[in-house]
Amino acid sequence: MCEADYPAVMPPSSPADDISAAELLLTLEPPDDSGAQTLDRYDWQAAMAAADGLRLLLDSMDDAGPLGEDESRRVVCEYHEDWAAVDGEHAEIVSGKHRDPSFGAYTTVNSLLTAGGLAHLFARWCALQEKVTCRLVTTAGLGSGKPPQKLEAATQALRKQRQGDLPLVIDDKHLEAVGEFTQGLLAHADGLPEDWGDSAKAVPPTPTAAQHDQAVRFLSMLSLSHGQPQRSVLPYAAPSMYVRPVLVRMGLPDDIADEVWEAVLGLFRTRMRAAGPRPQAGLPNVLAHRLGSPLPGAVQMDRELAGRIVTIADIHIAIEVAVAAPNAYRPLPRVTLLNRMGVKMAVGDCTDNSIERAEQLRKDHEELWRIRVAVDPEARAEQNKLRRALLRISDNATQTVATPDHAWGTDLWRELQSQIDAMGPDSWTDLLDSDLRLGGICELANRCQVWFSTRFDIDAEMARLRAERGIAA
Repeated sequence: MCEADYPAVMPPSSPADDISAAELLLTLEPPDDSGAQTLDRYDWQAAMAAADGLRLLLDSMDDAGPLGEDESRRVVCEYHEDWAAVDGEHAEIVSGKHRDPSFGAYTTVNSLLTAGGLAHLFARWCALQEKVTCRLVTTAGLGSGKPPQKLEAATQALRKQRQGDLPLVIDDKHLEAVGEFTQGLLAHADGLPEDWGDSAKAVPPTPTAAQHDQAVRFLSMLSLSHGQPQRSVLPYAAPSMYVRPVLVRMGLPDDIADEVWEAVLGLFRTRMRAAGPRPQAGLPNVLAHRLGSPLPGAVQMDRELAGRIVTIADIHIAIEVAVAAPNAYRPLPRVTLLNRMGVKMAVGDCTDNSIERAEQLRKDHEELWRIRVAVDPEARAEQNKLRRALLRISDNATQTVATPDHAWGTDLWRELQSQIDAMGPDSWTDLLDSDLRLGGICELANRCQVWFSTRFDIDAEMARLRAERGIAA
């Protein structure tokens, strides 16, 4: 197959045609709208949408900092896709996909279509009459030398042709990746235009020339933003990455970046659940569908969607509020349990509930052996046997979960519980159930034989916490 096998594809039409991308985004109802109800589980998506909002704000300001006259830039949350960035008549729909480190990288085009959400993104682009640009934002990378990297190279080449208003011609080195993407769409034809379903039913499934051209136009409007920060590090990275450039442009001190980030992120958390303020509040719709009334236009839909829209003016106000009252956005100080186990688990980012449970299990374990050793001369040997077994489990569990990328105490706590539950039931008496064995791990942590993070000066940290609370050593 060579370049000559496919004629040049005409680039997508300009948004100046009859209806703009932004108007189409607001007036065309999406086929599903479950995102606004389930977004509580996707705080990372809210953070990445907030980053987009901050970029729109930055682009709207001049070097002196004040807002420009054009305030049409905004982010529409959980509508058609995870969010959409709007600037005047232009719109970009964005699919946000958080993938844990265990996922690795996208190594096949099919993984981009499924786990990366490109099939759904393509379907929404088709429904929006090919007028919007599209972007995939994901934590995972693209496998080195794999088809996804080649597909990204194809999108970059096609984008340059589109931006130069040139016919879209596929270079020979990109033919395979584009062909694999087009063929892969046939396996995900649900939600695509009807003719895609017809091609998918053919034997063998074969895309038509028109479908190939449509896929090429889509790729010319697609951006892949991969390797984004994981949710475990994003709270620490976001103020520097996303907030400080805006504060510098506004001439504000950047030492309040953490507080500003919390204020802006709070806006997006709310809007992602479609829980923002509504101009009509709870007033009923009166004579809304009278005879002769037209379908709602972009202005009316903008009002209807107000609960999930964040404008750059909203973001600007949130920044001003955070600057005026930074204490309102500072997290409450954490009260750490002042023993070695509690401090270690806190440093490992374990939850307060896990630490409280661990402390209770530690006390129960300690009390059991205090009584048994006092009345049974053979109990000490059994206690040492259990200690050796628990140290082996903690060693195995730590090697399984420890990573330099983020705090892993919570992962270790979960892994310890799993491995202890898997211990043979015949090895220990009925008194030593899995909870009490986990309590033994907690006691070993209190003796500095088990850690929930890399080793640190535990005595210095405990002294610092005592000093903060005014407790004598």
